[in-house]
Amino acid sequence: MKKCLLLLFSCMAVLAFAQEQPKANEPHWKGKFEQLDQMLPTPNEYRTGSGAPGPKYWQQQADYDITAELNDENQTITGSETITYSNNSPDVLKYLWVQLDQNLFEKNSNTAKTATNSMRDSSAAKMMAMQLNLWDYEGGYKIISVKDAAGKELSHTINKTMMRIDLPTPIKAGGKYVFKIDWSFHVLDRNQTFARSGYEYFPEDGNYVYTIAQWFPRMCVYDDVVGWQNKQFLGRGEFTLPFGNYKVALTVPADHVVAATGMVKNPAQVLTTTQLARFEQAKTSFDKPVIIITQQEATEKEKTKSKEKKTWQMEATNVRDFAFASSRKFIWDAMAVKIGNNTPLAQSFYPKEGNPLWEKESTRAVKNTLEVYSKHTIDYPYPQATSVHAASIGMEYPMICFNFGRPKKDGTYDNDKLKGMLGVVIHEVGHNFFPMIINNDERQTTWMDEGINSFVQLLTELERYPELDFSRGKPAGLVPYMKGDKATMRPLMTNSEQVIMFGPEQYQKAATALFILRETVMGHDLFDRSFKEYAQRWAFKHPKPADFFRTMEDASAVDLDWFWKGWFYTTDNVDQTLDQVKWYKLRTDKANVEGKEKNVAKGDLAAGKNAENFDNGPQYIAVLPTNDRMYGEFQNKIDDKAVVSKLENKNIYEVTLSNKGGLVMPVIIEWTYKDGTKETDRIPAEIWRTNENKFTKVFAKEKEVAHVTVDPDKETSDINTQDNVFPRVVQPSKFDELKKKSN
Repeated sequence: MKKCLLLLFSCMAVLAFAQEQPKANEPHWKGKFEQLDQMLPTPNEYRTGSGAPGPKYWQQQADYDITAELNDENQTITGSETITYSNNSPDVLKYLWVQLDQNLFEKNSNTAKTATNSMRDSSAAKMMAMQLNLWDYEGGYKIISVKDAAGKELSHTINKTMMRIDLPTPIKAGGKYVFKIDWSFHVLDRNQTFARSGYEYFPEDGNYVYTIAQWFPRMCVYDDVVGWQNKQFLGRGEFTLPFGNYKVALTVPADHVVAATGMVKNPAQVLTTTQLARFEQAKTSFDKPVIIITQQEATEKEKTKSKEKKTWQMEATNVRDFAFASSRKFIWDAMAVKIGNNTPLAQSFYPKEGNPLWEKESTRAVKNTLEVYSKHTIDYPYPQATSVHAASIGMEYPMICFNFGRPKKDGTYDNDKLKGMLGVVIHEVGHNFFPMIINNDERQTTWMDEGINSFVQLLTELERYPELDFSRGKPAGLVPYMKGDKATMRPLMTNSEQVIMFGPEQYQKAATALFILRETVMGHDLFDRSFKEYAQRWAFKHPKPADFFRTMEDASAVDLDWFWKGWFYTTDNVDQTLDQVKWYKLRTDKANVEGKEKNVAKGDLAAGKNAENFDNGPQYIAVLPTNDRMYGEFQNKIDDKAVVSKLENKNIYEVTLSNKGGLVMPVIIEWTYKDGTKETDRIPAEIWRTNENKFTKVFAKEKEVAHVTVDPDKETSDINTQDNVFPRVVQPSKFDELKKKSN
């Protein structure tokens, strides 16, 4: 019975193959479906071919005991730290590398020297000062001393933003080393530097909000892939850090409130009786935030500046960094969140300038983020997550982040301000998962941090704020970038300092790639299970791109090497073109059914080659009896007539598509029938595996087709959808009529 159908399709396939072949010397195969094996590191006992940590996986640990004081009179920080460094590697270490990120702000830093700029008339004074580094401040660390545990000076060398400490005795595998660093630095005005860390001054009441990060000398990562990750900090590539435990004593003005990584261990000594009672109440308030410090109370403190001091004792376990914020201006609210067996606090700290927006939205956004991210990764393990309001910034650290979104002075705000504020809170709180827990190397592979996080951010926004129409990460939103100048594009697998289009690439393109992978390539179930497996495997570890790629395939049984190669290793774009659609029907008269094969091949199949629409009706084709030689050694025969009868009323459509953008993707074909109904065929990307430029495929349909569209819902970031339709030009009246019928 299948014999004639097979013959028909075989004849068509042979002819289509002949039509598809490129001209002489025209490349059509670039290995887009070859495996990534040669591009990825060889699996070993530390990192396996499945993408999981190996049986001998190891990572270093750095524990910190820090005492520091914030001086509100001259905006300085003075600190002393004791670092206990555990060498869990199989290597002997003769020296240690420490990051000195504040040295970015030295006048002779490499960042200042390598910054490019140009002059133009009528520049704003602020921009001119930034371009020529005209600010009058003293930036960078003053390293007071570097000593061993016994107080003996250690030989050390400062190289810009890195410091090497030479050890009198190497640290053997499994050994520990304790040393101390004393330092100080000037806290800088973020309005001048646009830095991640610094202060904001409020002239109306003469107070400061300090958001302090990269504030203490921090250990570099030493791992099994690159050894010491001691690439200089030039300002963009963020921070690669080992996990450890922190004990931090922060001395601040007595009327300041401190928000920080970890939990306060002496709340009775730093909070009033009323504040302490509210704080305890918040730990069991799951339905709404409890205001611990009210706006009225914060406003009163702005008027009188205490000369007394208080020390906040903070502790954090198994974190990769520590940051804090301090001000007498802070309003503080918090609520509990149920995450599996944990009940972390969602908290917000903000000056009155953030209200009413922040009191209404911030802590609830923290709660929403923890819940949705936990669903897709691991249950949030830390005791709290804090959002701090600061002007014109979005920056993340373990359990704390600094976020923009300030209403007008009269307290009003529009929908764009609301979306911007919610988006940044979700994004920065989400960074608790990527990279604060799933701890990738931000300085080398930014997309593993920003891109993956932006993707889960979008999932959170779509689930919890569907009415606000968040779009960053959706395929259609990436089209303007993908249509842009390739001279300014870089593959996602590019070091952050070499990226030009930083936001569109490392954030948006990576997020869109994962969104398409979930929605169009893999489907929710396979993607979500694999993504969660990756998060669980690499929580509190240091994953690399290969670990992510391999895990996603290992947990799904989906070969995605073509996807990683296209989206992450190239600057290709998606531009699928629907070249032509030919309409055929079966000729049913006996003479043609029993006609000669050569007439079919040379006659009717070639007819209508340049048809622009369906107005001339179908081309009629004959199906021939199956020749005995096609059976080979098989003894049984196919019922040719039964096949013919099945095809008698079918509409057969031969579709030819081209891949002009170079990025192979699944093909989504929507058929709109003459009766107004629709049907969609989804074809895997492997359709391009033998010819990456063009393919032809035949479909048999019960109904007559009026209109064919490729990627009708804009799922693939196709940069030109005008050539995705057939017929190319549809009369408005006719198209409107079809649309009306389908609705």
